[in-house]
Amino acid sequence: MFVLLSIFMTLPVIFLAGSETPNAMAFAESAAIVCGLGVLGILATYRQSRDLKPRFMFVLTVSSWFIIALFSSLPFYLSDNGISAADAFFEGTSGITTTGATVMSGLDTMDRDLLLWRSILQWIGGIGIIGMFVAVLPFLRVGGMRLFATESSEWTDKALPRMKTLSRGLLLVYVAFSIVAIFTYWVSGMTLFDAFNHGLTSIATGGFSTSDMSMGKFSDLILMEATLFMIIGSLPFFLFVREMHGQHGVLFRDQQVRLFLAILFLVPALLTLYRWLVSPVPFDPLHNYTATLFNVTSVVTTTGYASEDYSAWGPLAFVLFFFLMFVGGCSGSTAGGMKIFRFQLSLIILREQLMRLLHPRAVLTRNYNGRAVSDEIISSMIAYTFIFLLCLLLITIALAAMQLDFVTSLSGALTALTNVGPGLGEIIGPSGNFGPLPDGAKWVLSVGMLMGRLEILSVIIVLSPAFWRS
Repeated sequence: MFVLLSIFMTLPVIFLAGSETPNAMAFAESAAIVCGLGVLGILATYRQSRDLKPRFMFVLTVSSWFIIALFSSLPFYLSDNGISAADAFFEGTSGITTTGATVMSGLDTMDRDLLLWRSILQWIGGIGIIGMFVAVLPFLRVGGMRLFATESSEWTDKALPRMKTLSRGLLLVYVAFSIVAIFTYWVSGMTLFDAFNHGLTSIATGGFSTSDMSMGKFSDLILMEATLFMIIGSLPFFLFVREMHGQHGVLFRDQQVRLFLAILFLVPALLTLYRWLVSPVPFDPLHNYTATLFNVTSVVTTTGYASEDYSAWGPLAFVLFFFLMFVGGCSGSTAGGMKIFRFQLSLIILREQLMRLLHPRAVLTRNYNGRAVSDEIISSMIAYTFIFLLCLLLITIALAAMQLDFVTSLSGALTALTNVGPGLGEIIGPSGNFGPLPDGAKWVLSVGMLMGRLEILSVIIVLSPAFWRS
């Protein structure tokens, strides 16, 4: 993994060959450090068994994300831009977790190699997230992901060939959508550099942009295209692979996909109507619906783009965007958040409890997507929800202890755990960034982003004393 990361570190210099690459030495030094550590690791362990037991999978999954986030920050820290260690780690973590929160300003004039590295980081993180959700988390039974387990999610000799086939299919679909996004943006008016960066970060639902205005500097046509690509990045990629192998219709038969699309149909329509009713100036329905759809999709899919400051659309919009930050996309996608399926399972449990109150002797079954939902999955979901809210509380308190206001503390903690990107308020809202925050807050939020990306429970398990005693 380290060797592969070092190869990616050379891409900004290679892609920008012939133009200015002021941080070429920083990328070369970073690649050399990471590659050297990777080679040493290979030489030290090449004779050891590669049989990965569940305990090793927990440690590998958690430690690799934290260490790669640290290594990803090296080009920022070693550059000549005077980026502090806290800022570099925050930016690297935000990139690899596809959060999209940034401490950087002046993006329009920033060194192009650093801008490209930010986008490449999010693209790497996107495919890493898909692989983790489809192949690793169901096996670890973390956060209810066993609900989506397939034969390719079980680590047996019989299933390994099928898992390799699934992995190749996922990579093919991910690369294909990325290429389509880049080409579409380019022919719609973006420069090739902008198209390449936004193509990578759209499919990865990352949200890093090449401008302080984010997507606000582009046309309504590009906003609609970005909306489509954000939606694609938030759908289960393993269903795209099944569609590719002839199982037509499985994507839209999936319950979480249907609810996800319904939210993106209803909420922007209602919010556009609200904006029209309270608008004190002449209202352009088409433009405002496009902007509303784009920004709602960006928040729900945890991408983090913005075309304008949606927190200034009125009290209802402010409150609505806060709660939309919880939602997230579908499982098996690049999106963060609590995920659609957890809300659906909560409704199933609520319906079951109501039916038991009305009919105490009734025999009830739980089904989701045509599969039985076990008590293990329900317990895991409840545990995840509790630990999520507990972490939200603790991070909010930690930020408030650093003299940050309530809106900044709460929305900052939430956007980190759900990997949304921008928060709310004047400092970290859509028109601001995380640069003005104290270094302590940046370290806390960086850990929060990693915990949110790892579904929190996997981190808690590795940190628990019982894990190391058993």
